[in-house]
Amino acid sequence: MSIKNKVLVLLGPTASGKTSLAVALANKLNGEIVSADSRQIYQGMDIGTGKDLAEYGSVPYHLIDNHQIGDVYSVAHFQKEALDAIQEITFRGKLPIVCGGTGLYLESLINQFQFSRVPDFLVESLTYELDFHVFGLNPALEVRRERISNRLKKRINEGLVEEVQALLDQGISMDALIWMGLEYKWAVHYLNGEISEDRFQQGLEVAIHQFAKRQMTYFRKIVKTGIHITWIPDALDFQGKSDFVIKNL
Repeated sequence: MSIKNKVLVLLGPTASGKTSLAVALANKLNGEIVSADSRQIYQGMDIGTGKDLAEYGSVPYHLIDNHQIGDVYSVAHFQKEALDAIQEITFRGKLPIVCGGTGLYLESLINQFQFSRVPDFLVESLTYELDFHVFGLNPALEVRRERISNRLKKRINEGLVEEVQALLDQGISMDALIWMGLEYKWAVHYLNGEISEDRFQQGLEVAIHQFAKRQMTYFRKIVKTGIHITWIPDALDFQGKSDFVIKNL
């Protein structure tokens, strides 16, 4: 499998505004979005993962809602599915925009991970040539923290707990949802009567802040592997950030 084309990558921690910027860029650059989010692939996990599908408008997106909770899924699966999507997008003469915050997924794609054995779903290892242009969003800490707190309140008001209860009612096991981490893990413990509502909200908020910090640590780590990230100046307004990416692409 050989692919050679330009790919725009937009990464950043949770609540950094990746999706809205990716959609704006897709509209301006005739692009389609390939999600690099380890949880948005699963159907039924909408509020907790922040899919915000209405935000995409007419922009096509890939690797969202394409698996059932409980499906076997790995970094190798992501790499293959992302490449398939990129190939489809470029075949149509459009720009692939890989957008997400799952660092390992992004690293596997950009650095073309080769695994110790060929995955069962492949005949041979993937080989490809892609021209990655990686841009990063990194809001100031106080801005990021405020966005995370406000977004969590919004998701709880939109029915986060009810979404988790509905998944349990559908037969999804508690263990499977706990394995998904963050919103789903904390909501299960709350619904199971293990923690109070206050502990659920406060503990989850702290956990998301810690998660965002780990994401930034991972992004700094992958720079050391040779991945160049062009950081978008945080002082720019939304239009300025879009213009910055287009100018430097």
